[in-house]
Amino acid sequence: LGKCIWFCCRQLAFYRKDESQVGTFPLLDINSRMGTLREIKYPMAGMKSEQISLGVYQVASGKTVFLDVDDFGREQYLTNIAWSPASDYIYVQVLDRAQKHMKLNQYSAKTGEFVKTLLEEQNERYIEPLTPIVFLKNDPSRFIYRTNNRDGYFSLYLCEAATGKVLKRLTDVNADVEMVGQDDKFVYYTSAEVSPVDNHLFRVEVKSGKKTRLTQAEGWHKVTMSGDMKYFVDNYSSLKVPRVILLVQNDGKKVKELLKAEDPTNDYNFGEITLGTVKSADGKFNNYYRLIKPMNFDVSRKYPVIVYVYGGPHSQMVKNTWQAEMRRWEMYMAQHGYVVFVMDNRGTSNQGAEFEKAIHGQCGQAEMADQMEGIKLLKSLPYVDADRIGVHGWSYGGFMTISLLTNHPDVFKVAVAGGPVIDWSNYEIMYGERYMDRPQDNPEGYRNANLKLKAGNLKGHLLLIHGDIDPVVVWQHSLGFLKACVDADTYPDYFVYPRHLHNVIGKDRPHLYEKITRYFDDYLKN
Repeated sequence: LGKCIWFCCRQLAFYRKDESQVGTFPLLDINSRMGTLREIKYPMAGMKSEQISLGVYQVASGKTVFLDVDDFGREQYLTNIAWSPASDYIYVQVLDRAQKHMKLNQYSAKTGEFVKTLLEEQNERYIEPLTPIVFLKNDPSRFIYRTNNRDGYFSLYLCEAATGKVLKRLTDVNADVEMVGQDDKFVYYTSAEVSPVDNHLFRVEVKSGKKTRLTQAEGWHKVTMSGDMKYFVDNYSSLKVPRVILLVQNDGKKVKELLKAEDPTNDYNFGEITLGTVKSADGKFNNYYRLIKPMNFDVSRKYPVIVYVYGGPHSQMVKNTWQAEMRRWEMYMAQHGYVVFVMDNRGTSNQGAEFEKAIHGQCGQAEMADQMEGIKLLKSLPYVDADRIGVHGWSYGGFMTISLLTNHPDVFKVAVAGGPVIDWSNYEIMYGERYMDRPQDNPEGYRNANLKLKAGNLKGHLLLIHGDIDPVVVWQHSLGFLKACVDADTYPDYFVYPRHLHNVIGKDRPHLYEKITRYFDDYLKN
């Protein structure tokens, strides 16, 4: 540990960002009497991007060198920085702007000179490197590399440090995995191999490849390894188990129960929560959902439904955790007499690359198709009123909400969309181009996802909500949709939260949820 700190104190790697070519977007500050414009740099898809450099500052000499990175021109991404064990080299995963080609490069930390490319990844949809390489403990000749581009799932690979040659796949399972630690003999990782809604700890012996499951109880296990890897704290819950915390040996043998929580909602009047699956629209995957029945449920009644949706990348709304990751507002609405339904569709996380990348180039299409399979399930339930279905989501979920409402206007009666992406050409470069390519390269995909072109389909009640200084999904999105609705003679409702960013937080958040609740009560409940 001392050696590691000494090397870190001797050299410091840092990013430098040149935004001089990036366009600006104005945000209005209403706090001044005349209003003040504050401009932010906002690189939109297809436009000029920022230029990134990686520098190394030598503490002793005060000298700074910049890495000689020029694989894909100035507009490229430098990601997942890692030091060699001796801190004499830096490893960078260099990604082209299109995010389809990645090189794992080695550089001299002293001079910044390029040494070699150790390995490359290419994919016709996209490459998304998320994890720096990790050298084996006490063996700097080998490192562990994580990718989902080789075998269809996020897997751990053992590689030769000198050449980048992949020696073996350490986690040979059809499931996404994430490394949590290592010792002289084993690599420890969590995995979705039991179920995409369960998270379990495993270890694999580096030499033999022998795998051992270390957590047994059903549910989602959050694991913290001790520094010497001899023990781990297992913090887990499942649908009906609030929380259990155990101290466990690294071979899976329980040492001590540290906590077993009682149900904190035992005296609350909560509706029943169930987990289930619906086949994706292409029939290849199981999409997991949670369903909450109304308080004092009566099977002979017909209830309105609220579908809460996010549906975008890097999300998993449904897990086998305590109350299935339920947000308290969902139960609040169940107490107001609604069935509440939440489902992860293709494009979300933890079911492999094919599941996740199904949305590429056509954001909204596979996701909507899957959500409509969930609607089929809801309509088959005898207690669901098929004429009273509403939908709500924020950000990507706002995009999904308006997409569902305007593409299926005869299904959804009421919708509330917060901070919605309306036109992907007005969204930022890294995220937008990863999933949609550039507008000039994918005009059909951008056209299909442009909700301004769907404004004339609006039939039901729609409430749009936006923060007026949102720097993520800029105000242009919802204002543009309003203009399209005016042009199309359709009539959404609109509410702005002054001086709020992408999410409404702090003391105004209760106001937000009261506003949403009242809208559904006014137009969907009866």
